[in-house]
Amino acid sequence: MSTKTVPPAEPTSRGNNRWWWLAGALLALGLTTAVVLASRFGNDPAFVDSPLIGQPVPDLTLERIDGGQPISLRDLSGNISVINFWASYCFPCREEHGLLTEAAVQFGDVNFLGVVWNDTPDRANEFLDEYGRTYPQVLDPDLRGAISFGVFGPPETYFIDASGTIVAKITGPLRAGVLEDTLNRIILGERPGSRTLGTVYGQQDT
Repeated sequence: MSTKTVPPAEPTSRGNNRWWWLAGALLALGLTTAVVLASRFGNDPAFVDSPLIGQPVPDLTLERIDGGQPISLRDLSGNISVINFWASYCFPCREEHGLLTEAAVQFGDVNFLGVVWNDTPDRANEFLDEYGRTYPQVLDPDLRGAISFGVFGPPETYFIDASGTIVAKITGPLRAGVLEDTLNRIILGERPGSRTLGTVYGQQDT
């Protein structure tokens, strides 16, 4: 009884073409993504998108922690403004507070405003007694301000140009030089966008 030897099947060109097509598609997708990221964020991976950039500052009026005249965010228009969300239990907030107080003196025409995030007035006042009260501070007891800005946790800092438009956001603690550089760019008419410099604190029971 004779047996037939079946030759091994040769790979089809169709299968090869399918793999080449898949590899090419993945490569094209990777290149497209890289081009988009490069065009939007330059060479700094810390820059991220924020839907707030280019939007008007929220129409909010918040009570000052010292009992002074309430502050309307819309009334800050006409000058560049820096709005910093902080809390007394946020350790990075303690580190960056010195940078903010120095910048408030250095940039005399810029409005600086601190917003107490999910904290008590007593704790916030103790913090300010220790670290300084160079610029106005307001309370946000019902988190209206935090919700309007989309704040996840402190510290987060927002930059408003003289027209009342949000042009920059920094998530995490400010670093030496970054605050000054951001303000100088806004003064020159640029829109720095959003940047992440570290993590933020989550909500704490008050």
